[in-house]
Amino acid sequence: MAEAARVLDYLDSDYYGTAAPALAPYGQPYTEPVAPPAEEPTTREQTRPRERAREIAEQNAPAVSLFAVFGAVFVSILMIFVVLAQINYTELAGEIVRLNAQLSELIEEERKLEIEFENAIDMKEVEMYARDTLGMSKPDADQIAIIRSLPSDSAEILSNGGAENTLSGFGAFLQSLLEYLR
Repeated sequence: MAEAARVLDYLDSDYYGTAAPALAPYGQPYTEPVAPPAEEPTTREQTRPRERAREIAEQNAPAVSLFAVFGAVFVSILMIFVVLAQINYTELAGEIVRLNAQLSELIEEERKLEIEFENAIDMKEVEMYARDTLGMSKPDADQIAIIRSLPSDSAEILSNGGAENTLSGFGAFLQSLLEYLR
């Protein structure tokens, strides 16, 4: 049984210009039968144009550009480097905190040792021991001689072979990544 489609005609309506549908004569709406769907081709020759059309559609389908693939790979690599740098930064920050705590402990220990050292040495006792036990005495003015040397003293500060970190910003970031990956 064929289904019927309802066709509404507004121009023949008594209510021209409104949304009220016009009714066919005798008050019945006009219906038009719907055509049955076309049958599928059964032979190979009839299906050939359909396969060719599918092949053409697949060829014309948008492909992923090589630039987009390289861009996605590059962004992924950069994200990995950022994560590695963040891990390295976190490790270094933890080490800095540990070293600062150790430094403050050592400074406190140094202060205590200096106080202990100052309390341990009594200069009067040292002078009495040197004079009485060792037979030493203070030098006289004629016993003191100043020796002047012709070449003046000098000091050289050796560098560590140029391994100092003179980079800043992005260069320092890349250098720290390379050192981390070694």
